[in-house]
Amino acid sequence: MREILAGIERNRIRIVIRHDEDETIIHLKLHEASELSGKLDELVSDFDRRKKVRID
Repeated sequence: MREILAGIERNRIRIVIRHDEDETIIHLKLHEASELSGKLDELVSDFDRRKKVRID
């Protein structure tokens, strides 16, 4: 099972991704976290649009 946690650690955003016994920790500066958030929003929106397109 995959688990994604996010929190504030001093002056950075801390993202922890756990998958079974593996764990990856990413520390992002505020502007990096904001940029990542924007890119993820774009990707999710694009993914939703593509799901609605039927290929016959």
